[in-house]
Order: sequence, then structure tokens, then C-alpha cells
Amino acid sequence: MLFSEIYSAYYNAVAGIISLVLDGRADEKGIKEIVDEKAFSESFLTVLPALKSGRWQLIKPDMTTALSRTPSMPLTNIEKAWLKAVSLDPRIRLFDIDFSFLGETEPLFTPDDFVIYDKYSDGDDYESEQYKAVFRTILCALKEEKMLLIEYEKVSGKRMTVRSFPKSLEYSEKDDKFRLAASGGLYINVGRIRSCKITDGKKPEDTGNDNIRYKTVTLKVSERRNTLERCLLHFAHFEKTAEKTEEGYILNIKYRTEDETEMVMRVLSFGPLVEAVAPDSFRNLIIKRLKRQKSCGLF
Repeated sequence: MLFSEIYSAYYNAVAGIISLVLDGRADEKGIKEIVDEKAFSESFLTVLPALKSGRWQLIKPDMTTALSRTPSMPLTNIEKAWLKAVSLDPRIRLFDIDFSFLGETEPLFTPDDFVIYDKYSDGDDYESEQYKAVFRTILCALKEEKMLLIEYEKVSGKRMTVRSFPKSLEYSEKDDKFRLAASGGLYINVGRIRSCKITDGKKPEDTGNDNIRYKTVTLKVSERRNTLERCLLHFAHFEKTAEKTEEGYILNIKYRTEDETEMVMRVLSFGPLVEAVAPDSFRNLIIKRLKRQKSCGLF
């Protein structure tokens, strides 16, 4: 893995501790705060003894160090190549990130290296200047916790204007679209927003899920071809539980009712390695879609 919180956590934590020592502000409280922030809370039991005992030979028992410069972690060539590849994705440019420091670095891969066959072809127009402006206004409102005045177009073509407090931006991999989740249970595809500006307004009280309805699907996951790991990665942003059985694994995934069609497509993407075992209503949706595919002569 090029970037990993797990593999780089201790390096960042120790670099922070050494910087604290060089500033003459090192004590156990400060070190614990750095470990909690950059590594894991229980790491304090390992990091501090390893430093103080000299096992890691970076900090002396009197909390001084032989180092004279603050540690730095320059990017490796492969990290730069990976970042260059990421910078070519039109979605990353929505965040207005400056990648000029990469210069003429060759990308590790390009968008042309991928053929995506399980995604709708009418995704959002990420290159549109209007889309970028709307997206960045939403981001600004999210960061500053501001109210938005939104004009958007419904599927029927009718235009609506609402004032709402943004809660999050969500991305659908299947639809290749971003969606704004806002107060009052409001969900709007960003591509349908015609204008958007920050306005005055008090942040509403948190009312939980804003009456969002959820369902849970139970999947039987095969042990073959590393399917469980792929499933956990694919459904990483969903609330879920997993358990081992004699025949493989059982995975329970909680999802929003309005996302049921996308969930059906996600499950089908694993083919015979994943079976929906409950509820019957979800199984019937799987069966219905498979029959439609068969009628088209797809298999």
C-alpha cells in the first residue's frame, strides 16, 4: 500500500514527538496527545517505553534528542506518481487542490488504463464550470456550517428553490454522481442544482436521521477468491456486521431504502460468490433483475 494510516502511524507519531522534544516542550501529557492524534490510543503503552528505554535510540532518558533538525517525510517517487495519477481524475479537481508541486512526474496510471463496465454512462459533468462552482459552494457551507439557498431542477423539469442546511456530500459509484444530503431529509443530485449560494440562517437542531428509513440485507459470502475482503472493501461506508459460518460468511448490511436499486446492483456485481438470503423482498428484486437480463440474451 502506498499510503496507509496503519503502516505510517508510528512514523508520524514519533516524528511529532521528536519535534516536541526539539521545541523543549516534551512531557508525558504532550507525548500522549501526539500518540492519540497520530497513532492509536493504546500505542502510548508501546511508544513511550520504547523511546525512554533507548530501544528506538531516538530520545534520551532525560527527554532530549541527538537530532538537530525536525523530522520530515518527503514523498517517494512512487507516492508522487500515485498522486499524479489521482490528479488526473476530474472528480479530484472539484476540490481545487494544487498539484503543481508534482511538476513533470509521470502518473502511475491514467484513466485510460481502466474499463468500467458496471457504471451508468450519464454521470455528472465534473468538467463543467457551473458544476465546480456549485460543488465548492456546498463544500464551503459544510466546512463553515452555513445555510444554503438552493435552486434545483426536479426530474419533471420543474424548478424548486429551498433553504436548507447541508449535512454531507455523498458519491454513488454506480451512478457516478454526487448527492447533497441536507436538513429535513432533503437529497438533491448536485448535477440538478442550477444555482447555490450561502445565506443567513440558524443551524437546525439535530433530529437524528431526519426520518430516513433504513433496511438491512443479509448476504451469504463465499470463501472463494477472497470474496469477504472484497465485500468489506466494497461496502466499507455501510454499517455492517459479519460472522463466520461452516459454509462461508454471513454479512448484514444496513442501507437507506431509497438506495435499494443501487444495493441490488452492488450485490449482483459479485456474481455467484454472494447470495442475498434475506429479506425475501430483496431476493425478489435480485431475481427480477436477473430475469430481465436473461430476457435480453445477456447469458
